[in-house]
Amino acid sequence: MARNGAFGHPDEAGTPDNPVLITEAQLSIDEQHKARVRKYMTIMAFRFPALILAAIAYGIWENGWVSMLIIGASIPLPWIAVLIANDRPPRTKDEPSRYDGRRRAAGEIESSPHHIIES
Repeated sequence: MARNGAFGHPDEAGTPDNPVLITEAQLSIDEQHKARVRKYMTIMAFRFPALILAAIAYGIWENGWVSMLIIGASIPLPWIAVLIANDRPPRTKDEPSRYDGRRRAAGEIESSPHHIIES
């Protein structure tokens, strides 16, 4: 919960009268990296057992389709693991949006004045 500028104090966070709360701080870069590595390793930990499970399934049922299905399910795991591990933390509602809402038609030239330097 953010503080407000009551009793004549400035409303800006980070001032002596309204310090930034540590509970609002984001995770450090190292902690974010460790979390991403943990996600990647967790997902990839299922790939090797899936290959062993495919070999065991083939030994039990002698049906190549079951083994191929298990192997087929393990093929996209590295791709999924990389996508999830490289994902950034979700945006907070306080994070500024960089989109300013202006649209330009295709081929439209900027209407702002340009300074010409003559030599």
